[in-house]
Amino acid sequence: MSADHDLKNTPPSAGRSCSGRVAIVTGAGRGLGAEYARRLARAGAAVVVNDLGVGLDGETDGTAPANAVVAEIRAAGGRAVASGHDVSSWKEAGQLVGLAVDTFGGLDILVNNAGVLRDRTIVRMTEAEWDSVIQVHLKGTFAATHHAANHWRERHREHPERGGRLINTTSVSGLFGNAGQANYSAAKAGIAAMTITASLELGRYGVTANCVSPGAATRMTAGLGGDPDEPSRSPGFPAAVVEWLASKRSDGVTGRVFLTSGKRVSVAEGWEHGTPSAPSEDLTELDATLRGLLAAARPNASMRG
Repeated sequence: MSADHDLKNTPPSAGRSCSGRVAIVTGAGRGLGAEYARRLARAGAAVVVNDLGVGLDGETDGTAPANAVVAEIRAAGGRAVASGHDVSSWKEAGQLVGLAVDTFGGLDILVNNAGVLRDRTIVRMTEAEWDSVIQVHLKGTFAATHHAANHWRERHREHPERGGRLINTTSVSGLFGNAGQANYSAAKAGIAAMTITASLELGRYGVTANCVSPGAATRMTAGLGGDPDEPSRSPGFPAAVVEWLASKRSDGVTGRVFLTSGKRVSVAEGWEHGTPSAPSEDLTELDATLRGLLAAARPNASMRG
């Protein structure tokens, strides 16, 4: 009997928020993703720990972080299996969803967390640096979501009570902008917008779609300064929000973006229509109108609120 078969037929722990559920967490070998995977496993979910074992620059670092997290989860009595699928590959994203279904019998929670950084100013950024970040963050999130959504649609026909949870990852860089991160900001803004669209499309299958914008000390924040051991920078705070979104406690919550760190948690309010005024094709009139609207409008929010 294979290890995967043993895992598939191991009864879930009763009485926990995600008991009996199956989750995929991408980019789960280290940092926030690993904390999400551990937290969901402690909550009773069977977890597919997906990670390519690469550095932030996209280069292979020769480690097997997904296997390490799986071993940790299993040692604690949880259920997990490792995945080395590349979510930026359409085919492999589909295989990732298939692994969850084949190993654990279905999929209930998809946490899209995988990402890389190629920070550079717009005038210095190369096409390859732009493409690689968009490929992993934006395409990778969409590809995994596409295949999960098809699974949920098919399952809904026979088991409408099951539903699903889509939890995507955005960033304050995407929500508010950040110099030196045009590629990352664009990808993360796109993910936030795509999540809202997903909430409108997938609700008919009993699926909720939400975003988290996490703040914690990870490899991605190592160059930003500050003490990584500061309690308020613990990844446990964003992981708690992820568990809440993955559980039945969040029933009916969809299309929202949650900003979460050890200092605060809030719900982003997004773009709003400002005070309207009558349009004009006359440039002089339009100039007066737009300057009046700008004077009355609130300034853009920043990364720090």
